[in-house]
Amino acid sequence: MAATSPPLPSSFQNRKKIFSNFTSSKPFSILSSDKKCSRFWCQIKSFENQPPNWSVEFLSGTEPIHLIQNSPSSSMSMAAASASDSAVKTVKKVCLFYCAETKALAERIAAESDAIEIRSINWRTFEDGFPNLFIPNAHGIRGQHVAFLASFSSPGVIFEQLSVIYALPKLFISSFTLVLPFFPTGTSERMEDEGDVATAFTLARILSNIPTSRGGPTSLVTFDIHALQERFYFGDNILPCFESGIPLLKNRLQQLPDSDNISIAFPDDGAWKRFHKQLQHFPTIVCNKVRIGDQRIVRIKEGEAAGRHVVIVDDLVQSGGTLIECQRVLAANGAAKISAYVTHGIFPNRSWQRFECDNGGHPENGLTYFWITDSCPQTVKAVMSKPPFEILSLAGSIAAALQI
Repeated sequence: MAATSPPLPSSFQNRKKIFSNFTSSKPFSILSSDKKCSRFWCQIKSFENQPPNWSVEFLSGTEPIHLIQNSPSSSMSMAAASASDSAVKTVKKVCLFYCAETKALAERIAAESDAIEIRSINWRTFEDGFPNLFIPNAHGIRGQHVAFLASFSSPGVIFEQLSVIYALPKLFISSFTLVLPFFPTGTSERMEDEGDVATAFTLARILSNIPTSRGGPTSLVTFDIHALQERFYFGDNILPCFESGIPLLKNRLQQLPDSDNISIAFPDDGAWKRFHKQLQHFPTIVCNKVRIGDQRIVRIKEGEAAGRHVVIVDDLVQSGGTLIECQRVLAANGAAKISAYVTHGIFPNRSWQRFECDNGGHPENGLTYFWITDSCPQTVKAVMSKPPFEILSLAGSIAAALQI
C-alpha cells in the first residue's frame, strides 16, 4: 500500500506490517498528533479489487490496529440507517402563528405534520380601537423557522396582522414565511382609465418591504393569484411561492363514480389561460361573454356539454352571476350534471345563498357540487354542511409548502 505521512515514530514501525497484504491505488494517510503516536487518524481511500467496506479500530498506543471487513448486509444496513438519518434531518421544524380567523386552518395544518407547532398571539385593542398586540415567549422562537398564517378578509384586519408580520422577522428567527392563501386585491391589477389605482400592486409593495430575517428574505405562499403577471409586482426582498388548489380538485374528481365522464368548463378566456394546462387531460368547454344591446350574455365558445358531468372552474367567485349564467347555458346544451370549483369563495353579502342544489340530477335547478377551499375562513363557517358546498382543505398543501 502506498502511504504518505510524516516520519513515523519507532513505536509504530512494527504495526505497519498489518497493512502489508493490501495494496491501494490511492494514498493511505496517517496524521500523527505527537511523537509517541498515542493518537492518530487514518483514512483508507480504497483497496485494489476490493469493495470499500473496511473499518479501522485503534484503541490505544499499546494495542494493535485492527482492520475489520464489514459484511455486505451490514454495509447495506449502515447505508439504510444513514439514508434514514438524512431524511429525518431534512424535516424543518416550524413555529406557526395565526390570526383569529385562521385558527381552525392552522390546527388542520399542524395535524398534517409533527414538524409544525402552533403558537398563539394575544390580539387585543386599546380603548381607541387600535391594536394592542403581544407575542408570548418571544425569546423562545429565536433560531426557529417561523410562519404566520394570515387572512386579509377586510381592510380592518390588515393593519393588525401587518404589525405582527413586520415584528416576527426581527426576533432573531432563522427564517420567516408568510402564508396568505388568498391575495385579496388580485382583481384590481390594472389601470383602464387615468386615475385608476391598482391596489394589487400596492399590497404587493407592502409585503415586499417585510423586514429581512436572519435567514434572508421572507417567503410568501399564496394560492391561485388572480392574474399571472402579478408575480412581477413583488420586489426583490420577498420570495413569492405561487401554489394552486387545482390538485385538490383533481383528487376529488377521481373519487366520483362518474369520474370518466367529466368535462371542464371555463367561464371565460382568463380562466382558461390560468388553468387549462393543469386540467389538459379532461375534455374542455370554453365559454365567453358577448354583449347584445345592454346585456352581456354567456355563450359556449367551444366544446360539447351534452351528456357530460361538467365542472365549471375559476379562481374565485364573488356575486356568482357569471357562474350561474354558465350553469344555465350548459344545462340548455344538454349537460347531465353541473358542478363548480373555485379556489377562493369570497361571496360578499352572503351571495352564496344564490346557489342551489340540483335535487338529484336536474342541472337546470342547481349544482351537484360546489367545491371551494378554506382560503376564506368566514365563508367556510357560513357554508359548512350546506349542499351543494363542499370544502377542500389547503392544510396539506400549506404543510408541504412550509418544508420548502
